[in-house]
Amino acid sequence: MDTNSNGRTPSRFERYDCSAGCPVEAALEQISGKWKGLALYHLSSGVKRFSELKRLSGAVTQRTLTKQLRELEADGLISRKVYPVVPPKVEYALTAKGVALVPVLEALRAWGLSYATPGDCAPPEDQQ
Repeated sequence: MDTNSNGRTPSRFERYDCSAGCPVEAALEQISGKWKGLALYHLSSGVKRFSELKRLSGAVTQRTLTKQLRELEADGLISRKVYPVVPPKVEYALTAKGVALVPVLEALRAWGLSYATPGDCAPPEDQQ
């Protein structure tokens, strides 16, 4: 997926007033990506370091997770804090805009538990 000069993924539409469903599409554009929803979900429980997010996310590559975290940051959903230490320490957290998504993420999790996952699905490590 291409990004523009500010690191954001270009929007499909210049303006989202084309129909009643456009706000849904605009919202989904900001959280689209295989790992973005999962990263947002894990950050809903608090600040996480990159390595912790990678471990919690499973099979994601470092490159892909970095790219998707950068897109979330460019869209104002997460913040990234870099500490001037060796080895590098980077922490991610939800912004106010990201926190506003938490009820949506919780609703998606509930829907997933009811309709999209096997009955023996264990809760993620950070939610136990």
